[in-house]
Order: sequence, then structure tokens, then C-alpha cells
Amino acid sequence: MRLLTNPILLRAIAVLFCAGIAFLVGLFFVRALRKNIDDEADLSDAQPGSLDTLPLNLYNTVIQQLKQQKHELQVQSQAEQHRARTTENFSQAVLSNLSSGVLVFGANGLVKTSNPAGKSILGFASVNGMSAKDIFRGSVVKSAASGNDTGDPASVADEVHAVLREGSKRRQLQTEYSTPAGEKRALSITVSQVPAVDGSLLGVTCLINDLSEFEKIRRQQELHGELSAEMALQLRVSLTTIAGYAQQLANNRDPELATQIAIDIAQEAAQLERTLGGFLMAKPAAQKSSAAAAGR
Repeated sequence: MRLLTNPILLRAIAVLFCAGIAFLVGLFFVRALRKNIDDEADLSDAQPGSLDTLPLNLYNTVIQQLKQQKHELQVQSQAEQHRARTTENFSQAVLSNLSSGVLVFGANGLVKTSNPAGKSILGFASVNGMSAKDIFRGSVVKSAASGNDTGDPASVADEVHAVLREGSKRRQLQTEYSTPAGEKRALSITVSQVPAVDGSLLGVTCLINDLSEFEKIRRQQELHGELSAEMALQLRVSLTTIAGYAQQLANNRDPELATQIAIDIAQEAAQLERTLGGFLMAKPAAQKSSAAAAGR
């Protein structure tokens, strides 16, 4: 009991008790801190494993899919390029073998495409980049089939401009054309629109046919008809003359006069034979020229 009443001993016991409580509190905090450290270490150990496995497989899958899509796009692009080349070659082959001339004017009014027949008919070595005004050089339309004819004479260039700029309907024209070398040609021209998929106007086409040979045959036939009428008149005159000579011969008793009348009849018959022979020979030649022109 005396020991418990000793103040020094009591202080020592109080200090020891406080130190024990402090030790226990510190131990508790140390264990809690160690547990947190262990949990974080476990979490950090688990995360690298997932980053090294799942994302890598995912990346490989995505890369394979992208490679497959790239290959499919390349195959599709090559197929489209092949189809485009085939279509272009086919179009060029068709244009090159057409007997009619073809000019394609762009939206700016200049020639973008032409075929050999078109350049040959128009008499140009090349017409690409030229305008309708430069090509046709004021050729006047003789006749036209369109939806808005005014009756006033117009140039071929004006008709092309009307279809291109004013959105007019297709026009069929006939004109007298002179090549740069000065050759006269009769042309039939069909001017048509070239619409785009969305309905806008890409340009116009001119389909050109050379009617010079047909015009020549038509003039020959007209001349032949005139000659036929003149020949029919000559034939009537010759037959009337021969009939008159024959009547004189029948009523005449003079031998010398009869001889002269017979000579006149023979000369008139020979002249008639030459006239008819030339006409009959010219007719098959004209028919052969017509057949040759129709075969073209």
C-alpha cells in the first residue's frame, strides 16, 4: 500500500500505461497501412496481366479486319477500273468506226471529243478545243426540225448555242458547208443534249452526215428529167419530120426527089438513134451511182 501511495511510482505506472496504449495504436495503424500496401500491390500485379493479354488479342483482330477490308477495297477498285477501261475502249471503237461524224461540245461550248469521220467531213485535222462558231464559220441553216422555229435564217453555231445554253430540244439541220480547203458540202446535222444523272446539262452532241453525194445524184436526176422532157420534144419533132418525109415520098413520082427524101429520112433516123442511145446509156450510169450512194 505504501508503494501505491508513492507519487513517483504512480507517475511511472501512468507513463507505462500511456506508452502501452500508444504502442497498441501504432501497431494498429502499421497493420492497416501494410494491408493497404498489399492490396495495391495485388491490384498492380493483376492489371499488367490484363493489359498484356486482352488488348493484344483485340488489336490483332482489328488489324486483321482492317487488312481484309483493304484487300476487298483494292479488288473492288481494280474491278471498277477494268470496267471503266473496257467501256472507254468500246466507246472509242464505236466512234472510230462510225461513218457519221460525231462532235461532243462541253458545257463551255468547246469540243471535247470527236471521231475521225467528223474531222474528215468537216475538213479539219483536229477540232478539239474549238467552238461551233470556229468550226462552222457562219454556215446558214437551210432547213431545221425543232420545237421553236422562228422562220428566220440562223447559223449552225446559233443552233448549237440554243441547245447548249437555252436548253432547247433536239434539232435536225441541213446546211451548205465549206471546208477550210474550200470544198462545198451538203451536211445534215442533229444537235442533241447530253444530260447528267442529276438532270443537269453536260453538253451537246452533233451527229453529222455528208449528203453531198445524194445532192449530186438529186441534181443529176433533175437534170436527167429535164433532158428527158427535152428529148421527148425532140422525139416528137423527129417523128413528125419523118412522117412528113414519108408522106412526101408516098405522093412523089420524081425519082431524084424520092432519093433525096429517103436520104433525109435516114439522116433523121440516125440522129434519133444517137439521141436515144445516149439517153439510154446515161440512165443505167445514174442508177448505178444512186445504188452506190445508197450502199454507203
